[in-house]
Amino acid sequence: MSPDTRRHRGPHPADKKLFSEEQLPKLQQATAELSWLLSRGYKMPSSLKLVGDRHGLVERQRLAISLASCSDKDRRRRKGACVSVDQVSKQAVVVDGFNLIITIEAALSNGPLLACRDACIRDLSSVHGSYRSVEETEQAISLIGEELHHLGASSVLWLLDRPVSNSGRLAARIAEIAAQRDWPWQVEVVFNPDSQIISSPALVITSDSSVLDRVERWANLKSYLLVERIPGAWLIDLSNS
Repeated sequence: MSPDTRRHRGPHPADKKLFSEEQLPKLQQATAELSWLLSRGYKMPSSLKLVGDRHGLVERQRLAISLASCSDKDRRRRKGACVSVDQVSKQAVVVDGFNLIITIEAALSNGPLLACRDACIRDLSSVHGSYRSVEETEQAISLIGEELHHLGASSVLWLLDRPVSNSGRLAARIAEIAAQRDWPWQVEVVFNPDSQIISSPALVITSDSSVLDRVERWANLKSYLLVERIPGAWLIDLSNS
């Protein structure tokens, strides 16, 4: 496999066609059908194949609807645990580091973002155990930090996945930027950030569905950042499917 030499986390060459306005009604319908099946207890792999084959979706479109879909029960659970970003004020916050940074990098690179059924924003970037900084990485970290500071978080704990390559380098850069700006951040590289996030009493920042289903409180910082700081981002709306 050739090394990842991307300088931006932008769109795939086929994305303009795959996620065009003409394709949107089909993707919305497919998301609704997949969510209907999930709501009735059917498993994701078989349901995704059924819906994807029915609508003739290619792999990247199938990935999109799988990220955007969820059961009615999971949507209610996630929305019930979501608190306003205003509640970040004077709160300890724990951040799912790669989950947040990669989406903001994609937004700044005009990569496609999904407005999902559970109100989360998710990206289509593929890291697969190997992370490489892009030209927008530092801007993404600064943008996130400025908003967390503006919102008044009392402390911020960033958690990064140790098994992902270059996680140590990213952690060092996050810590360096925080020190320069006098932000009360702590950055840790751990083997299983998900379990640490789930067990933390802090307010959670993530859009990872497996984590959201198990936390008591989370804030939808990604949506807030897109509205406040990146209003021109490419957003594919599958939220009402």
